[in-house]
Amino acid sequence: MSLRLSIIIPTLNEAGQISATLQALQFARDQGHEVIVVDGGSDDETPGRCAGLADHIVTAERGRARQMNAGAKLAQGQILWFLHADTRMARSAVTELLQAVAEGALWGRFDVRLDSRLAMLRLVGFMMNRRSRLTGMATGDQGIFVQRARFEAMGGFADIPLMEDIEISQRLRRLAPPACLTGPLVTSARRWEQHGVWRTIGLMWSLRFAYWRGVDPHTLAGRYR
Repeated sequence: MSLRLSIIIPTLNEAGQISATLQALQFARDQGHEVIVVDGGSDDETPGRCAGLADHIVTAERGRARQMNAGAKLAQGQILWFLHADTRMARSAVTELLQAVAEGALWGRFDVRLDSRLAMLRLVGFMMNRRSRLTGMATGDQGIFVQRARFEAMGGFADIPLMEDIEISQRLRRLAPPACLTGPLVTSARRWEQHGVWRTIGLMWSLRFAYWRGVDPHTLAGRYR
């Protein structure tokens, strides 16, 4: 195998999701890729449910950016792939990613589909993918991947509590456009369903708009929570 993936998953109280996510990645481990779980101090059974399903299970200071940076420091693969704990992928996604990198992709992301039967949420997923392709920006639930050497050279994720995915996309986009892979990745619709579709749409757009206006990510994190 010429290229090795390091699949990095930050977790925090994901006992209900993480086993299924990791089970879906075992074929990648069988192919020689590695899976790294970085927990932010869960007070449920998350770490225990990762046992035997990941190559590394470590704890880092809480915060998605900090956890992903900690995982990247352990990584042995040439390609870093950051996945959310509630994201599932088809086996074809690994092949698609490796082919894109072999053809010269510096970084990229996948189309996503929300795991809901609601027509509105299918539309939300479509619009997320469309916006990403038009702007060259990626969100964390789209499974951002990047060549490890480039990630290290640029200092990894910014140490901010929110919008770390948007921030690193902005820096990477200056170097090269993202490889927009079809996938799709299937991500949980739980936040949308729990808090309401329109309310969640409004919150996310207001946070992004405030970030682009220069509002401190620490302030935005408080609004998000």
